[in-house]
Amino acid sequence: MIKRALISVSDKSGLVEFARGLAALGVEIVSTGGTAKTLREAAVPVTYVSDVTGFPEILGGRVKTLHPNVHGGILALRNEEHLQQLQEHNITPIDLVVVNLYPFRETIAKPGVTLVDAIENIDIGGPTMVRAAAKNHAYVGIVVNPDRYGQVLEALQQDGKLGESLRLELAREAFAHTASYDTAIANYLSGVIGKEEFQPELNLSLVKAQNLRYGENPHQRAAFYQDPTVTGPCIANARQLNGKELSYNNILDANSALELVREFSEPCVVIIKHNNPCGTAVAETLVDAYRKAYETDTVSAFGGIVALNREVDAEVASEMAKIFLEAIVAPDFAPEALAILAQKPNLRVLKTGDLGQQTSDELEVRKVNGGLLVQQADRVVVHPEELKVVTERQPNPAEMKELLLAMTVVKHVKSNAIVLAKEGQIIGVGAGQMNRVGSARIAYQQAGEKAPGSVLASDAFFPFRDTVDEAAKFGITAIIQPGGSIRDEESIKACNEHGIAMVFTGIRHFKH
Repeated sequence: MIKRALISVSDKSGLVEFARGLAALGVEIVSTGGTAKTLREAAVPVTYVSDVTGFPEILGGRVKTLHPNVHGGILALRNEEHLQQLQEHNITPIDLVVVNLYPFRETIAKPGVTLVDAIENIDIGGPTMVRAAAKNHAYVGIVVNPDRYGQVLEALQQDGKLGESLRLELAREAFAHTASYDTAIANYLSGVIGKEEFQPELNLSLVKAQNLRYGENPHQRAAFYQDPTVTGPCIANARQLNGKELSYNNILDANSALELVREFSEPCVVIIKHNNPCGTAVAETLVDAYRKAYETDTVSAFGGIVALNREVDAEVASEMAKIFLEAIVAPDFAPEALAILAQKPNLRVLKTGDLGQQTSDELEVRKVNGGLLVQQADRVVVHPEELKVVTERQPNPAEMKELLLAMTVVKHVKSNAIVLAKEGQIIGVGAGQMNRVGSARIAYQQAGEKAPGSVLASDAFFPFRDTVDEAAKFGITAIIQPGGSIRDEESIKACNEHGIAMVFTGIRHFKH
């Protein structure tokens, strides 16, 4: 039976109602500092923890619950030996512990927070009580999440106790709570020290945002977890304004679309299908950029994900509403645009906020069987002055602009990757082939009659001159690639023979 509860919470959501419910059931409530003050102001009967310990809170509240009268009451097994010891030392058992911790994450998220402020918001007594109660969950209930208050009260109202399965579930949640808390502290201190980019231990603390209907395929179960420490516009932080719940594949594709479209300062639209851009274009207006992006591949655009880097107005919303799309991602949506898109109740509409800033998430993590691969996100931006022209013919200003567009897009295409660009529009994409010539041929085929006069970007160097020779057949006028092959001279010679300008970036963009 639950006869005595210790409550000490930073997050006071639902606190008073929960405590009143406990008091109505005859549960004695012991509490600390601010929690006790809140309860007394609400006329809830409460005993200060200092009256239990016989010792005042000291050191500005740093020490208040670290006492045998508290932890003996929590950790005692309800057997004859332990109960006799409690009686000998005048310790009353504690049957329910309700604790959540100092707001460390909220503190370090504040602009200009100092190390001193952060350290002061590291909870000591709270995690100790949580872990003690969770360890002794066979006899003690532990609640760290205010969302559990209703469930706990309901159980107590039925028979005055918490069932074994619920206590175990609460204990698991409690250990996850303290683990997440310690992870936030360790990661913050790693950032303060800043000496080692990849720490000896990788601590991840993610919160489940939602269960998904299934994964990549219907037979795979899946869920989406969010990193609460990441700030800035991203899919995880986006607000859904319309449509069905996002699926596993929707989230993957929407992320890819957003990461590409945010690279452009001019109005840009990206259409993603199966995690590759099937349409990308820039223009003076957003609606023109959308039309050009859609025209890149009208077949693949069907059922795709669209990302835009400007607020969506009614005109571009009307254009997008003409075909079936899975989702649309943009910084914002005008009310008229949202009304148009809302006529499609299944269309997922995501608002990210201003894309002018990058997120605080700088790492990419991929799971392999038995481990994780971790790397910096590929956010290198190529500038014209950094390019090295290696051919006799220099690219003209118009070609240079198209080369930079193509190279930006090819960075987001699965390797081996070839992208053709012309007049602010991606006209051909070859992705994921086992050899570069194969990808190039797919891109040429997609471009068709638009290929002559276009430029080509490759995510990695040409091992042979064959890609250049193929490019010449389709009228490609300029090429951008990393360079670095032992046969670079063969490719340069081929470009000179065909009158093609070629520039090296010195930067490879594999995306597997």
